[in-house]
Amino acid sequence: MSRTTFILIGALYYIFTVITIILVLNLINKKEQKKYKDEITNLERDKNLIVNASILSELNKVNALVNNDTMQKKYDNWCLRLKEIKEMEVPKITDALVEIEDSFVEKDYKTLKQKIASLELQIAYVKTKSNFLLDEIKEITLSEEKNRETITKLKADYRAILTKYNTNKNEYSEVEKPLELQFENVDKLFSAFEVAMDKNEYTEVGKIVKAIDDTIGNLKIVIEEAPSIIIMGKKLIPAKIEDVSKITTRMEKENYNLEYLNIPYNITESEKKLNDIFGRLNVLNLEDSVFELKTILDYFDSLYHNFDKEKVSKRIFDDYQRSILLKATKLEKISSDLTKKIDDLKYSYDLCDEDLNVLESIHNEILEIKEEYNNVIDMHRKHTYAYSRLSKEMEIVNSKLSKVEDRLDQTLRSLASLKEDEKRAREQLDEMKRILNMAKMNIKSYKLPVSPKNFYIELGEAAEAINIMVTELDKRPISIKTLNTRVDTARDLTLKVYNTTKEAIKTAKMAETAIVYGNRYRAVHKEVEVGLIKAENSFFKGNFKNSLEQAINAINIVEPGIHKRLIEEYK
Repeated sequence: MSRTTFILIGALYYIFTVITIILVLNLINKKEQKKYKDEITNLERDKNLIVNASILSELNKVNALVNNDTMQKKYDNWCLRLKEIKEMEVPKITDALVEIEDSFVEKDYKTLKQKIASLELQIAYVKTKSNFLLDEIKEITLSEEKNRETITKLKADYRAILTKYNTNKNEYSEVEKPLELQFENVDKLFSAFEVAMDKNEYTEVGKIVKAIDDTIGNLKIVIEEAPSIIIMGKKLIPAKIEDVSKITTRMEKENYNLEYLNIPYNITESEKKLNDIFGRLNVLNLEDSVFELKTILDYFDSLYHNFDKEKVSKRIFDDYQRSILLKATKLEKISSDLTKKIDDLKYSYDLCDEDLNVLESIHNEILEIKEEYNNVIDMHRKHTYAYSRLSKEMEIVNSKLSKVEDRLDQTLRSLASLKEDEKRAREQLDEMKRILNMAKMNIKSYKLPVSPKNFYIELGEAAEAINIMVTELDKRPISIKTLNTRVDTARDLTLKVYNTTKEAIKTAKMAETAIVYGNRYRAVHKEVEVGLIKAENSFFKGNFKNSLEQAINAINIVEPGIHKRLIEEYK
């Protein structure tokens, strides 16, 4: 391809790119123009909707209703505000729209965007003023229909209230007069409403409707809650007060301390609160009355729980009063007896200072606990505290006493173990001597050609260990820790001697049995004879294990598996 062709192709690509860019920019520009045009159209429409036909129509309706100075002033004010919107606000918006259109024609999009945003805010502000004005006017034009609808509903509610009151009139005896007066007030308000509506006094109508609504709303609450208030305040709570007072008097005679409950004060305060509630009830003010009465009832109900708690606490206190005294006296006696025997224990056993200090500490703690116990008993005799408090104090004393009892039991077991260890050591000494004698008798009873090489060495070590153990037992005071070590050493060495003799005799028996069994093959097999001769020589030298192995190996030449059969025969 020639250079000219490349240049032509390049030129074509350049022209195509330029045309494409121009088309894209043109499309973007048209799209932006359309967007701004639509926005201007919307602004024009919004401007035209600011003062709509509804305002004029509603204002004309008000004009027909004007029949007093108040309504006339309202009407004049609304006309003035509408005139201000039409003649001052709307022209400003129109001028701003003209400026926007000029900027659009001149394609000054930078300022156009700012002007559109500013005008949108201005239109929204004026539109809000216009809507607010329309709502105020409608309050008058629609008030008759709205108020009639509201009054109809209120009359239905009022009839329901009257029906319930007349049906259950005996339940409202405490508030009969104020209720009757309120019913009269409602009837007067309904009449006043009709008069105001006839005279088109719409400014007064709203106040009357609100007064009727508030009054009927309050009557509804009174009719719903008054019976409950009367029952709680006149029957339930007085009955509770009387019952609680009787129980309090009886329990105080039985030496219960109930001062912490502040019952007389709380009864007085409850009675004051009842008087206040019924004082407010007479003017049909029931605010928080039900809540306050329920709170008072809950308080008196809680007192029954406190009474039961005190009774249970008294039983617990009485139980602790007996059991703690018995236990403390018993532990004190044990501790005292143990303290008296401490010199004997120190003579007999090597006790450390820690062991002796524990005994003294336990004794002192028992005395302190007894003192605490006596303090609680004094509080009980003086009626200083309630049984719920006294039982807790006794619980603490009992807990401390239980811990001391555990420590004392542990100390007693520890001291008892000293004697047990000494007794067990002496018993084991006799047992070890018996085992050594059995070992000696076993050696003699089998008549071994030679005693095992290590027999006498082990026998001497065992005898020496036993002598050391005897020396330790004869010491005063005895160190139990050292004694236990001596006992363990002597026992291990004694069992070692016994096991050595037992194993040697067993092995010797098996070796002798094997040699006797193999003698049947001496005459027919030379190698068997040679092996048995070696076994006999080892046997007489005291090498019983080698003798057994040599005899088995010799017999195994002619009778494979002999080892297993010899063991079975031996067993």
